[in-house]
Amino acid sequence: MNWQQACELPYYAGDDLGAIWQPEKTTFKLWAPIATAVRLEFFAAGTDDEPGAAHLGSHAMTQNGGVWQFTRPGDCHGVYYLYHLQFSDGHTADAVDPYARTAGVNGRRAMVLDLNRAAPEGWQNDRRPRIPAGETAVWEVHTADFSADAHSGVPAAWRGKYLGFTPENTTLNNDGIHPTCLNYLRRLGISHVQLQPIFDYATVDEACPGRDYNWGYDPLNYNTPEGSFATDPYHGEVRVRELRAMVAALHRAGLGVVMDVVYNHTYHSDSWLERTVPGYWNRRTPDGRMTNGSGCGCDLASERPMVRKYLVDSVLYWAKTYHLDGFRFDLMALEDVDTMNAIRAALDTLPDGQSILLYGEPWTGGGTNYEGGACPADKGALPQLSDRIGFFCDDTRDCIKGNVFDAGSAGYVNGAPPCGLNVLYAANAWRGGEHGFAPKRAMQVVQYVSAHDNYTLWDKLAAVARRTDYDSPAPALLAQNRMAAGICLTICGMPFLQAGEEFARTKHGDPNTYRGPLATNLLDWQRAYTPEFYDLTQYYAGLLALRRAYPELSGDTTTQPAYILPLPGWLIGFVPQGGRLAVYYNPERTRQWVALPAGRWRTLVNDRTAGTVPFGPHYRNALELAPTSVTVMVREEQS
Repeated sequence: MNWQQACELPYYAGDDLGAIWQPEKTTFKLWAPIATAVRLEFFAAGTDDEPGAAHLGSHAMTQNGGVWQFTRPGDCHGVYYLYHLQFSDGHTADAVDPYARTAGVNGRRAMVLDLNRAAPEGWQNDRRPRIPAGETAVWEVHTADFSADAHSGVPAAWRGKYLGFTPENTTLNNDGIHPTCLNYLRRLGISHVQLQPIFDYATVDEACPGRDYNWGYDPLNYNTPEGSFATDPYHGEVRVRELRAMVAALHRAGLGVVMDVVYNHTYHSDSWLERTVPGYWNRRTPDGRMTNGSGCGCDLASERPMVRKYLVDSVLYWAKTYHLDGFRFDLMALEDVDTMNAIRAALDTLPDGQSILLYGEPWTGGGTNYEGGACPADKGALPQLSDRIGFFCDDTRDCIKGNVFDAGSAGYVNGAPPCGLNVLYAANAWRGGEHGFAPKRAMQVVQYVSAHDNYTLWDKLAAVARRTDYDSPAPALLAQNRMAAGICLTICGMPFLQAGEEFARTKHGDPNTYRGPLATNLLDWQRAYTPEFYDLTQYYAGLLALRRAYPELSGDTTTQPAYILPLPGWLIGFVPQGGRLAVYYNPERTRQWVALPAGRWRTLVNDRTAGTVPFGPHYRNALELAPTSVTVMVREEQS
């Protein structure tokens, strides 16, 4: 199906696709304009292997304007269903509802859902926390990684599950002293938790808990929570209730929740979407092959009208049903600009919708085939994108610690001081148009040094240093780690941290653990309290507190760049707007003297300590910087 043929298919503007439950009836609607017949198959269970499994009947649907419809009387909550489609060429297909709200085990049958019966206690009172933009700091984690550690203090049945986020006072080995999990996050100082994919994905067998592991970038059912994180994957309402309970617990702790979404591709080329309207949903080359910009060979054609509608509908559903506070788009450049702007505009219509974060990766994994003049949502498209759609800045990442695709490549903090020119650009969130892109706002730029992809920060620093003793708190690597954190948390933009970065998380040199094992990926809560690594955590917490106390560091409230101090060599110094702070970076392995702006100054951050309480002597005129360090000075008020 080419672009013209796709655009000629009837468009459906309604907001009632899927199974719409009411106490007295459920109405099913499926957009499938090229099908010649569709039947609804009803079941008592999500698979035929479960106790009480039975086929509950088959019913023909009627078509109107490309949408097939059937209304089943009575309370249908808990009934499972499939669509059976026929086409003019004689082939048939069974498909799970693309708008399925939940499903049985492994997502093979959709389930009719009364959302009220899938609400945890107090859900009606849950509200998004109000977080000032300049205080935003995102912490990325995989749901299983968070609490799977046997030392986490989380009850065994909840470890690695949605409910692993809900206990409020967990401690290391239940010692009552060292906070873990949610108890730890409340003290760290981040504002949002970004969850790696929590929609239903294909590569983990939900019937065998603990056997499989995957990061989840393999979408199966876009509007259904992943069942392996639920205590019961067989009954569809459980995963919905427990995911909501997780969100509510994070909200009670004052934390926002960001969902990592993968709308750039389907896992299967023979997806449920493709089965409902063959040839419509995926991009193709002129010879008919699905494009591979995602690296998975089945890119979604976001520019096609009903694909765009599906993405907008899906994001709105998650935001409204689960009270989510943000969305991170995987390979966002495979989405087109108009689709991303439409999602942003739709979110803005919700109560407090303008506070919902929206950002993504402004690159692809390969070539694709945009149709109809569509423009990819990459860094080059920033003039066309809403200024409240953010993007990960790989330029910042690589200049601080070295190229992510070259293990031995150094950056500013670990042996390549000339990278400081780009660090200087990063300090002002690249708003000068360097490297060919120009953000409209500082907070569009997601500033980071590590994420789930590639090496952890600690492992990257170790690789450059040619060390393999990943569990050793090497002083040189700790200094580099502190400096990387200090830069990331004092430059303009929105800071983003990989979970455990703050206690030197290691995967023992493995740069790609997307298939596990869990033992390699889980957060090691004992490591968090190794004395040297605990000191590193406290340094991160101090930097996060500093950022909250001095919102000018984010650059959110001004378009004015920081004043750059004239310093020798590869030293960097700047004064953020307002003049209260002076920030210095010393990448050298020796102590360095720098001039101070006029006034009396005291220290907030040095090579060992970070926080909001000034310490040490008063300084005028000059200051000595420690090797491999970030220093932040605060101007004292004149009496």
